[in-house]
Amino acid sequence: MRMVHALIGSFVGVGTVVGSAGAAEARVVETEGVVAARSLAVLVLEGTPAEYQHGFNWIGEGSDTLLGLITTIDTLAFDPEFGGLVIRLKGASLSSTQIEELGAAMERYRDEGKKIHLFSEYYDPGALLLGSYADEVILQEGGFVSFPGIHMEEMYLASMLEWVGVKAQLVQVGDYKGANETMTRSEPSEAWDRNISSLLDAMYGEMRAKLKDGRRMTDRELDRAMEEAWSASGEEAMEVGLIDSVVDLPELKAHLSDEYNTEISWVTDPYDVGGSSAPDFSNPFALFTQMSKPRTVSIDHPTIAVLHIFGTIVDGDSSEGGMFGGGTQTGSRTIRNAIEDIIKEDEIEGVVIRINSPGGSAIASEVMWQGVERLREHKPVWVSVGNMAASGGYYVLSGGEKVYVNPSSVVGSIGVVGGKYAMGDVYEKLKINVVERSRGPVSELMSSSSPWDARQVALVREEMTETYDLFTSRVKAGRRGIDLSKTAEGRLFLGERAIELKMADEIGGIDDAINDLADELDMGDYDVVHYPEPPTFDKVLREMLGGFMEAPVVSVNPVEATLRAVLGEDRYAAIVDQLNAMMLLRDEKVLLVSPHVFIVR
Repeated sequence: MRMVHALIGSFVGVGTVVGSAGAAEARVVETEGVVAARSLAVLVLEGTPAEYQHGFNWIGEGSDTLLGLITTIDTLAFDPEFGGLVIRLKGASLSSTQIEELGAAMERYRDEGKKIHLFSEYYDPGALLLGSYADEVILQEGGFVSFPGIHMEEMYLASMLEWVGVKAQLVQVGDYKGANETMTRSEPSEAWDRNISSLLDAMYGEMRAKLKDGRRMTDRELDRAMEEAWSASGEEAMEVGLIDSVVDLPELKAHLSDEYNTEISWVTDPYDVGGSSAPDFSNPFALFTQMSKPRTVSIDHPTIAVLHIFGTIVDGDSSEGGMFGGGTQTGSRTIRNAIEDIIKEDEIEGVVIRINSPGGSAIASEVMWQGVERLREHKPVWVSVGNMAASGGYYVLSGGEKVYVNPSSVVGSIGVVGGKYAMGDVYEKLKINVVERSRGPVSELMSSSSPWDARQVALVREEMTETYDLFTSRVKAGRRGIDLSKTAEGRLFLGERAIELKMADEIGGIDDAINDLADELDMGDYDVVHYPEPPTFDKVLREMLGGFMEAPVVSVNPVEATLRAVLGEDRYAAIVDQLNAMMLLRDEKVLLVSPHVFIVR
């Protein structure tokens, strides 16, 4: 029987549980008993679940954590007080892998003989995929359903860069790598087009398979549904089998009472054991009191540690955003410090590394890999992949002992890209006179104005080839039996295919990795803690105010503001990590980064 864990901490949203900073997760004993079918729990999903606690999560504000939501569903499955679960979507924005991990918890919940009802004012493809894991999909009266399929957009910036006077000189090792093409081409190469088209086919196949299974539809029925319900009313969506009911929210309780054939009640805070832990912001001194609270967790119980590697991989310390704002950057120094903290804790018996990264700095990736190797000398290290472990992210993954992926996790991009941006034409247009002086046989490589000649490009390629050889040697050592002729050179794969190619070991989410590792270590009762710890409250305020706490100036990033306005929030969110990663070329010439500038709708 599956072990269930509940987070001890404050509540965020209605009926959801997330831990406070570094809060431990304690086992909840499974209870037997008669289910009270008339009492339903309500879980509200808003925004995008956080992969880990950061920003204001630890004081009870911000997004719910993905693991916290999964834990809540698992705990409710064995709680005899509740006979069903209502999940209400309020502007939820879930990635494919988050849907799969939440869906797996929903399936475990239904395996206990309880029903799940999904309610939303609007269903897009992601919400419909989540609905395929539910017993009933309910649409708000007057709402609509949009299910046209998958649309992907890639952005190619070479013409724009040429227009402003920037020459991007980027070299790649690996025919299918493609990370340089965003900046150097106006359309995809043949190799990259095959690579990304194959990935899109796999994504579309996964989506169709789940919808057909969950909604009990044939291929023909699903084709008709997509043709009819690219933009549909509730009645039209019901007719083609995409949803089950159309109900006005005030009538939802009556609708569910009919479903259960009894008067029902619902509980929106079933586990409110720590709801008062969030600070009282009506008290003007509350913020300063919160800042002074120590947040270091005392580990005095058998524990599994989760080490998060999220966003662009960079040298130094982790941070929120980069030159272009937005995004998250995981620093090698921060990860190595966290690893040393984990090693010192005798009660930590095992570690799961959660990777959700397109890669970044080659140097930082190697430093993190070295840290994982050191960690394995002291404790078992398994890996869980979220949306992506590509390029530098896969580099770090190869240091783990066992790798879990979701069906839609993207892995691979074993390849190298490097280069620089020659700004000479920009300087000329802006009437800036740059005087350069060089000493040394290769010092002109660093010129910001002059492009490389053929000899210099060859030197850079030689260095990149050495990095690629080191990368592939790490992969071969960590992934026994892998055939690099089928997996390297920048190729990308989804979860099932990655397992077939020995790039990963098992399908499962973060909770599967944690529970299976605990079983492997024969840990009957254990806690879960997360590393690195969230930033201190005063650091969050400093970053949010752009240094205002130290000088009376609020920083506004004009580049970020312009790109957000031109591209829109969805496109900006998709492109920002890639842009921040590519700007690492200011400081180093070789990167392990996967192309990330595409949007799937």
